[in-house]
Amino acid sequence: MVSYQKFTLENGLRVLVHEDHNTAMACVNILYDVGARDESPEQTGFAHLFEHLMFGGSVNIPSFDTELQKVGGENNAFTSNDITNYYITLPSSNLETALWLESDRMLSLAFSPQSLEVQRNVVSEEFKQRYLNQPYGDAWLKLRPLAYKVHPYRWATIGKELKHIEDATMEDVKAFFKLHYNPQSAIMVVSGDVHYEEVKSLVQKWFGDIGPGQKYNRQLPQEPIQKELRRETAFAPVPLDALYMAFHGPARLEDGYFAMDLLSDILSRGSSSRLYRRLVKEEQLFSELNAYVMGSIDNNLFVIEGKPSEGISLEEAERAVWGELDLLKKELVSDTELEKVKNKIESTNVFAELSILDKAMNLAFHELLGDADGINTEVSKYLAVTAQEVQTQAQAIFNPENASVLMYKAQEEEIRHVG
Repeated sequence: MVSYQKFTLENGLRVLVHEDHNTAMACVNILYDVGARDESPEQTGFAHLFEHLMFGGSVNIPSFDTELQKVGGENNAFTSNDITNYYITLPSSNLETALWLESDRMLSLAFSPQSLEVQRNVVSEEFKQRYLNQPYGDAWLKLRPLAYKVHPYRWATIGKELKHIEDATMEDVKAFFKLHYNPQSAIMVVSGDVHYEEVKSLVQKWFGDIGPGQKYNRQLPQEPIQKELRRETAFAPVPLDALYMAFHGPARLEDGYFAMDLLSDILSRGSSSRLYRRLVKEEQLFSELNAYVMGSIDNNLFVIEGKPSEGISLEEAERAVWGELDLLKKELVSDTELEKVKNKIESTNVFAELSILDKAMNLAFHELLGDADGINTEVSKYLAVTAQEVQTQAQAIFNPENASVLMYKAQEEEIRHVG
């Protein structure tokens, strides 16, 4: 059970405090309700670019990292299609330094041409290294627009294309910051060796005078129901062929989400899971094979990806996967099999509650979903899922007309004979 107290400043900043006096550390986590889904189709990659710009210094603090390192702190951030999350861990005696740093960049981020140019180059290099020049790196740049035709999930957090980041102007950047980086769009969690009243006082001191900013009203296009099988074949100089299958499934807050998530564990979690046991170990059709749910707030994807064993064609590998999916549609999973994946969910949750950082991030995300107490009730929702509900999700999801299949074929390099 994760205990917490909550207050909201007049400017709209929501703050949750979790006291854990078994540590000498504190964590300040700020979740901004902005992700790649909030970008314009003509200007993608901005949420991720901002994650980098936020470390470029503010008007009053030229070097964010230097000031934090002076007090023994560490920090990092991540961007997804749904959120951008920043966190600091440091000795609890230096908590005020973290709040000072975070408030200053929320209030007055330094928009210098030099900082923009530096971070633009960093992100461009990341795009090239992770997505363009790495084997299978561009798979999601192909799979997302295959699965999504309307919703902004059709591009990755890095963006649709490198040019969008290269062409970003100072005016574009300032407009994005003004719209999304304000108290109304932020959720702060302070966890660790802290005291609620002290946190409340310090947060009021450092964030109370920041204006609420303009209210962002999210109006995203709804992805229409997919009605036909989509296929794409890509060729690249990769060591092995690869298969990617994506199916649309329930959004994070829709009925069926937890049953769908358990379905992915039944297929792929651990050495006794169905896909591993049958298609990797027994039939040796794949060298590796995984199934997982994206966990998106909006329309989700259930993804199966794997690399066929040597001598096995992608077509044969795909047929074998469909065979396993059809079994789940026809037969109820056993009580034993369902209990096993539920136990794993429960144990994972226990370990996730050990770290003050994990607790802070989870509290922030559940607050964004509408109820921070979801951190304490989510496991019970998994445990309540029945075998019938799992089968119902399998029957709804695993249909050819709901599938987007990307076949990634190893391209043999041409051998030139000289002579």
